[in-house]
Amino acid sequence: MRGHALAALILAALIASPEALQAQTRRPAQPQQQQQRPAEPAPPEPESSAPPYEPQLLQLAEIIGSLAYLRTLCETREAQDWRERMAALLDSEGRSPQRRERLASAYNRGFRAYSATHRTCSDGTQEASARLAQEGEKLAKALASRFGG
Repeated sequence: MRGHALAALILAALIASPEALQAQTRRPAQPQQQQQRPAEPAPPEPESSAPPYEPQLLQLAEIIGSLAYLRTLCETREAQDWRERMAALLDSEGRSPQRRERLASAYNRGFRAYSATHRTCSDGTQEASARLAQEGEKLAKALASRFGG
């Protein structure tokens, strides 16, 4: 996927370069009937099948979203770390736009779930945060031991 994005950038740079523009203007004019229509955008690449650990990964993204909200609400010093961890997860696992969307949606779902019920930092908020951190750690270790990483 990244190779395709790089190729598209290089192609765009070549098309916009003066040499490419000059080469385009030197072509003989085509008759009206034979002029080519503008190329239609290529359809998105079909997404490869989801890996076997997809459900656990989505659950982990949801936990990260929940922790991002709760730790920010309680103003803990590592509150920003959860957003950064999600960005790292998206960078490493978001191989397609569809997959990135699923992971981001799971994160947002976790964030919203706790924002609907927790408005201030309380003992319950801190307890939920600690429970989620333990659950996330257990899930991350299980993913790493079973699938590598």
